[in-house]
Amino acid sequence: MAGRTHLQHALPCTFGYKCAVYLSSILRHRDRLRQIERRCLLVQFGGAAGTLASLGSDRTGILVRAQLAKELELEDPMITWHVARDNIAEVLNFLALIGGTLGKIALDIIVMSSNELDEVAEPFVPHRGASSTMPQKRNPISSEIILATSKLLRANASLGLDAMVVDFERASGPWHLEWVAIPESFTYAVGALYQTTFALSGLCVKEESMEKNLHSTRGLIVGEAVMMGLAPFVGRQRAHDVVYEACKSAIEHDRVLLDVLKEDTEVSEHFNEAKLTQLCDPLSYLGSGQLMVDDVLKRVAEGKAGLKAM
Repeated sequence: MAGRTHLQHALPCTFGYKCAVYLSSILRHRDRLRQIERRCLLVQFGGAAGTLASLGSDRTGILVRAQLAKELELEDPMITWHVARDNIAEVLNFLALIGGTLGKIALDIIVMSSNELDEVAEPFVPHRGASSTMPQKRNPISSEIILATSKLLRANASLGLDAMVVDFERASGPWHLEWVAIPESFTYAVGALYQTTFALSGLCVKEESMEKNLHSTRGLIVGEAVMMGLAPFVGRQRAHDVVYEACKSAIEHDRVLLDVLKEDTEVSEHFNEAKLTQLCDPLSYLGSGQLMVDDVLKRVAEGKAGLKAM
């Protein structure tokens, strides 16, 4: 399929590579979640100003706090934290990070499911995503919900950061923002994860459309491949100029890039037709994409093995 930058064809890639990029973010979120459990799930027990003064001046209050943390299966902090709310803000920002990843996936699906691209479609459910007046419509409802919740999660993350700025040893109000942000964010995150699971588990992948779109620019997507192939002979900058002019001519005269390159004596001097045809084959310029996909899948397998061992 076409890899796109600025919504235009850039380089060839595969749909598997695109999905592995998504998955790599999810794997990092999994790692973050494990770290957050230790760093952010802290017991809160400190009294009015946090000094535990009512339990004396020895370590009695600290020992009580440690026992409470043990019974509640929370972490025992080194000091009272109720006006240092970075842990709460981190949880909210973690949920926003998840929302950002899911929102990126959703936006890709929305654009790729447009009639013009027609590369993927959400699972078909009768009447889901239909219009009250346009019976042909199959709107990407799940992706639209995911995209909206990702924006709400980012907004709530900013509330968590705002609530960190409190006065003295007991806040006069800012932390009340968390009463809205925390329950809402968990609800949004669960909803976004549910909708993403639904959308991806039954995603319709249209390989023929992907291939058709890959070739729709008549070879322009391999411009870099030709340039890099020509560079050892004429230099990097000259190779760029030659291929740039060829691409410009192909666009302006609605021609196939390969045909334009065949007519360029500076190109044909170094490449015969077979070699030039190979350079212009998108499937010959996939780089290390598949190797990176394998690395991501290996990490997934290692994670599953680790969970079974726990």
